[in-house]
Amino acid sequence: MYHPLTNVHPEAKIAENVIIEPFATIYKNVEIGEGTWIGPNAVIMEGARIGKNCKIFPGAVISGIPQDLKFIGEETTAVIGDNTTIRECVTINRGTQANWETRVGNNCLIMSYVHLGHDCVVGNNCILSGNTGLAGHVVVDDWAILGGFCAVQQFMHIGSHTYIAGGSLVRKDIPPFTKAAREPISFVGINSVGLQRRGFADEQIAQIQEIYRYIYLKDLNISNALELIEKEISQTPERDEILSFIRNSKIGIMKGIGREEE
Repeated sequence: MYHPLTNVHPEAKIAENVIIEPFATIYKNVEIGEGTWIGPNAVIMEGARIGKNCKIFPGAVISGIPQDLKFIGEETTAVIGDNTTIRECVTINRGTQANWETRVGNNCLIMSYVHLGHDCVVGNNCILSGNTGLAGHVVVDDWAILGGFCAVQQFMHIGSHTYIAGGSLVRKDIPPFTKAAREPISFVGINSVGLQRRGFADEQIAQIQEIYRYIYLKDLNISNALELIEKEISQTPERDEILSFIRNSKIGIMKGIGREEE
């Protein structure tokens, strides 16, 4: 259902039961799935691919061109999954030829004034709180929660089931299942409350806690800690996810409180 005061390009592909409120603007080369609501004054620009049952609130701008001097007009996209809510004045830039898309997963909550730079990838069930900013090429894995006013440097990787305190400056990768806070960004424990809420068993949480004791509390360098974890801790999906994340980190992981970066 379109309000008479909307501006919808005739080439946009929009499901029949999408609601578009007054003064919203929909460009060409846009696809919007069924059940989605587009609020007043939202702007959906070329390359947007919005899934089913999303809510796009007033003032949001989806699929604006990248804020990257290397961008030369290549055809790229900004993809939003199903059941995702994008609140007021969020800006999500589309990709560049580096990755060809910016992507937000299913069941996410992107709160007001969040910015997602070009080529970011946000997983499923993530929460990005108000005024958080992600520079280009940031990867946020499933179930991560970022508090308000977080600033994330380009090319960072934020692991699954993490919690980052509001106001944090993220200049290092954040391993899965952890809590991060302080300046510089530091390990302050595992996200036990979040894990409990998502149905992790006590023994799973205890193993994750033990793994991070090796990494942050046993006065080992990272290489030695990972070797000992592999030898001394039983193989589980959580153990392997942590080992893989740290070994694949290009920028290095956050430090522990009171420890120098390694």
